[in-house]
Amino acid sequence: MLVTSDENGNFMKEAEIADKILSLLIGGHDTASSVCASVVMFLAELPHVYQRVYEEQMEIAKSKAPGELLNWDDIKKMKYSWNVACEVMRLAPPLQGTFREAMTDFMYNGFSIPKGCKLYWSANSTHKNSEFFIEPHKFDPSTFEGSGPVPYTYVPFGGGPRMCPGKEYARLEILVFMHNLVKRFKWEKVIPNEKIVFDPMPNPQKGLPIRLFPHKA
Repeated sequence: MLVTSDENGNFMKEAEIADKILSLLIGGHDTASSVCASVVMFLAELPHVYQRVYEEQMEIAKSKAPGELLNWDDIKKMKYSWNVACEVMRLAPPLQGTFREAMTDFMYNGFSIPKGCKLYWSANSTHKNSEFFIEPHKFDPSTFEGSGPVPYTYVPFGGGPRMCPGKEYARLEILVFMHNLVKRFKWEKVIPNEKIVFDPMPNPQKGLPIRLFPHKA
């Protein structure tokens, strides 16, 4: 951003660069930490899902030498764990939506949308559309088996050419977090009915205090 110009030889202004860097920091930290908190919450509430994640992660842990770190092949083996993370992001998407500009006039659900109109697409309502998800409020990782949801019905990272460029980084970050937590602990929520607040991302109202139970060696 500092040294690259556009086709006319113009460079980005410092304020524009600062804005982009701030977006990268928020996109690379706040969203992933929100997902990780939601993963902890759902796994505490769904012991049968936790157990399957634990079994998958322990298979990987047992294949590693002492002190050996995870690698990309290990990440690719975490299929059920990633399905769980995807279902977490379906029910509690870290990004609630964003704005787009209509490139042409079109009709949608009986409404006439003129070219240039600013539109807000909602991940939260899209993910709970019963037309595309059976029992949309039920936690079901099998939704992401096979070919998964219909394109553009699951959009925690957006979609199309302006899809979030950090998707694979987020996948890596979330799965490494799940691996290191689950292989060491089970846990329970200290506040069973803790509410989720959106400010602007979904986060537990009281910080999700949990009680950890280390696995026996």
